[in-house]
Amino acid sequence: MDRAKEILKRNTMLVALLVITLFFAFLTGGTLLVPRNVTNLIAQNGYVVVLAVGMLMCILTGGNIDLSVGSVVALVGALAGTLIVNKGMNIWLAMVICLVAGILIGIWQGFWIAYIRIPAFIVTLAGMLLWRGVALIILDGLTISPFPENYLNLFNSYIPDIFESNINILSVIIGFLVCVVYIIFQFINRMKLRRKGYSLENLIFTIVKTAIICLAVMVLSYTLAKHEGIPAILILLAVVVFLYSYFTKKTVPGRYLYAVGGNEKAAKLSGINTNKVLFFAYVNMAFLSALAALMCVARFNSAAPTAGTNYEMDAIGSCYIGGASAYGGIGSVAGVVIGAIFMGVLNNGMSIMGIDSNVQKAVKGLVLLAAVAFDVLSKKRGKIA
Repeated sequence: MDRAKEILKRNTMLVALLVITLFFAFLTGGTLLVPRNVTNLIAQNGYVVVLAVGMLMCILTGGNIDLSVGSVVALVGALAGTLIVNKGMNIWLAMVICLVAGILIGIWQGFWIAYIRIPAFIVTLAGMLLWRGVALIILDGLTISPFPENYLNLFNSYIPDIFESNINILSVIIGFLVCVVYIIFQFINRMKLRRKGYSLENLIFTIVKTAIICLAVMVLSYTLAKHEGIPAILILLAVVVFLYSYFTKKTVPGRYLYAVGGNEKAAKLSGINTNKVLFFAYVNMAFLSALAALMCVARFNSAAPTAGTNYEMDAIGSCYIGGASAYGGIGSVAGVVIGAIFMGVLNNGMSIMGIDSNVQKAVKGLVLLAAVAFDVLSKKRGKIA
């Protein structure tokens, strides 16, 4: 019984995601889960996943957040529109310039936060105003569109099928291969832990968890196959999630983020350059904001002055809903992805039902408060125990 409670506690948000998905699928008469809408759900929330992964790195360092990400998205989007549409620059060169611009913004903000030690809230609040202002200056209050087709295809296209069929067979094959690789990875990882003498997760639980994940992958791949196949944006998101998941779990710099968030003074005394860790977190956040900007202008086929509005709230909400601690030092990329999907399903489900946008904001606010309250109460209960 205790083991079951522990498993349920570790997977609370996954269970909540499943429940809310089934709930909205029932209320919308299955519309939420039709192939076209699932594809739209991925396209609409791709930027949230990217921003939330970056936001997690900031939150891990001690509960810090970045309020400027929406404005950085607007600024980099404006720069992309100016270079690609107005100047006719090569799209690859323009994308590199945009990503470098994001990094430079991160260096500026990271310097004040990490080395001058101005609170991150103040620096990024100033950045939110500053970068939005620069974006408006670049755009002169106007929207730039349309973007060239070869640029749009980088983010809005689908992996073409090599078979002639009513559904995209290649999508199903890719889903199957992903499952095979995951199973092999789980087996190898278990063998490594056994050789090193670590305690192993219950075998039955591991098998059940692996089976559920593989089933979800296959259902998703089949659903996408019934529309146009796997969208290119999903491949980009998978790469981002895999790289950052590996970085936070398997690399020393990644573990430094957790150490600084757990106890910065102790981390500093143990030899960790805490200033450098903080600096990296905010440079990385700005870089991912620039990447999200490139995705957004492709999705909307325009660079607008209002782009990126409230994006920081979506990213922060996804992190906390996904299990990141408000105090720092706790959180995972997988949890953030679950949080982002949760927010996406919530938004999409309420939109399909025709619920007023103001009511949607109220619901999201309550969900975010509940997620943070759960984290705080869990910590207090742990201290009492």
